[in-house]
Amino acid sequence: MHLFVTIPALNELDYLPRTLQALEKQQTKVSFSVYVCVNQPDSWWEQADKKDICENNRQLLFKLRRRHYAFPLHILDKSSPGKGWDDKNFGVGWARKTLFDHIMGIADPEDILVSMDADTVFGEHYLDSLAQNFTAHPQQQVVSVPYYHPLTGDEAANRAILRYEIYMRNCLLNLYRIDCPYNFTAIGSAIAAKIKALQKINGITPMKSGEDFYLLQKLRKMTPISNWNDEMVHPAARFSDRVFFGTGPAMIKGSQGLWDSYPIYHYSLFNEVKKTYDLIDRLYTEDLSTPFIAFLKEQFKTDNLWEPLRKNVKDLKHFRHAFHEKADGLRVLQFLKAEQTKLNIRDEQSLQDNWPLLISTASPDFLKKDFSFHTLTTEQLAELREMLFEEEMKKRRS
Repeated sequence: MHLFVTIPALNELDYLPRTLQALEKQQTKVSFSVYVCVNQPDSWWEQADKKDICENNRQLLFKLRRRHYAFPLHILDKSSPGKGWDDKNFGVGWARKTLFDHIMGIADPEDILVSMDADTVFGEHYLDSLAQNFTAHPQQQVVSVPYYHPLTGDEAANRAILRYEIYMRNCLLNLYRIDCPYNFTAIGSAIAAKIKALQKINGITPMKSGEDFYLLQKLRKMTPISNWNDEMVHPAARFSDRVFFGTGPAMIKGSQGLWDSYPIYHYSLFNEVKKTYDLIDRLYTEDLSTPFIAFLKEQFKTDNLWEPLRKNVKDLKHFRHAFHEKADGLRVLQFLKAEQTKLNIRDEQSLQDNWPLLISTASPDFLKKDFSFHTLTTEQLAELREMLFEEEMKKRRS
């Protein structure tokens, strides 16, 4: 087994050295190599407002090529003049695709691709834990690794990342609660997969943002995803506009009080999805109506959702699989977002209502009152994050 660590890098001169340092400290007998794709659109060299990014990438390439590392380091230069992206196909999704395609062309099927980001650190046994994880579970092909954003000296950044984690962990715990097959959190620096699994799905789809979500969704349609690893990753909590949506942009919007795109989804909406899940066997032979089914009909622009599936499967087992391929993780999230706006309920009320269903311990006193995320102290936000995190780890372990 060989581990291929892949890192897209754009304007990462200040962060990537820490990630590479964490890799140099790895205590493992398993062989690994690191592939960094320094990338940007080629046209940025001619744009005055992009000059700083171009220079940052140039300096990063220079330092990477000059220094000797304790592991094999390979550089994919998609940044130097004449080597960058065109103006249509660029972004982190294309960087990951370039890395993934390169690795899939040289690796053995049982080797492991470790998806990483340039601002992420981890313990000295991280790679060893992944190797042991896949060795102990030979049928396992994909791991969605636990994550935890360390707090910083920036109060605004701390509050934003804590609120964002509360959003993500509330969602995942509810997905666990209803036994959703797509119960994973998509973070690009927290994914590891066997090469043969990536080859079966033809690698990653090069989205400008959200490529990690679509990657895990494609993999889940092929094979179960493990959500547990003994070691976790620690992505940086920072304001960033390198991607169009995700952690960095969410923090920027959140610091401005704009959390509409990242609400605390109410438990009742997950219950509506679960009601439909409970009807799957009946849907094999009859048409039924639920709010989630009505939403799916609207999304697919048809009133005849299930008959084509019935005709194309040989039995109920295959119909269940076909149902979840159609009503996939994206459709579940779209339903949650659309229905949340109709509830006209504050995020704070959603969290209060959700808490008894998600957390096995009593809620803190400040959560029992009429509170606001804006007025909670950073320490109180951190306490909420910690309690959700601990409950999520219990679910992941199981």
